Amino acid sequence: MTATEIIKRPRVSKRSMLIGGVAVAVLAAMALDTTVVRIGSEQDARADGFSPDAFGAETFPRVRSFVTENAVEAGTLVAAIAQDKSAAGEQYGSGGMMPVIPVTFSGVVGEGKGGVYDVAVPEAEGVRIRVQTGPAVNGTDLRDAPGDIAFGQFKNQIEYQDAGSGINRAMKAAVLDGIDRDSLPGKTIEVTGVFKLLNPKMWLVTPVEVSVQ
Repeated sequence: MTATEIIKRPRVSKRSMLIGGVAVAVLAAMALDTTVVRIGSEQDARADGFSPDAFGAETFPRVRSFVTENAVEAGTLVAAIAQDKSAAGEQYGSGGMMPVIPVTFSGVVGEGKGGVYDVAVPEAEGVRIRVQTGPAVNGTDLRDAPGDIAFGQFKNQIEYQDAGSGINRAMKAAVLDGIDRDSLPGKTIEVTGVFKLLNPKMWLVTPVEVSVQ
């Protein structure tokens, strides 16, 4: 064999082999220690450090106790708001300019749309009262009702908003999921809940207790 026929192969040093082996070992260890987390899953929430549903499940019982203990009869509220809206909000509610007020009443269910039903309450004549029954529960009134769940307790606005949603979902599971919504019209219900005092003639109530008679 001539010199031109000899194929020279590159020499691999022991150092290169050692570095390559270490890299493979590191990658293998990383793969074993890696967990795939689906965005939006419970694991995703835990990885972010905050679980809205865990917060809601822990917080809703306290919110419900606060609301039931401080709920005002609808007739009393109607009279107080008619006399002085600001004073009524300060006396009975939490939240300053847009107070959230606990209320309790009994009335006959009327028409509904999207799970929100009108309720005719005799002592609240002239006020349109509507009650959220799900499946969607909107707003942050439950979060804001006690007056001590503040933005500063959370990492950012998204987390603060999610906290309200978590409480709503906990309430829905505890209070609303057993209700046959389609059969509500014409029935008398007793409701304890909260509403934000925006329009004194229109209340959108998020319940913490519902009894269907």
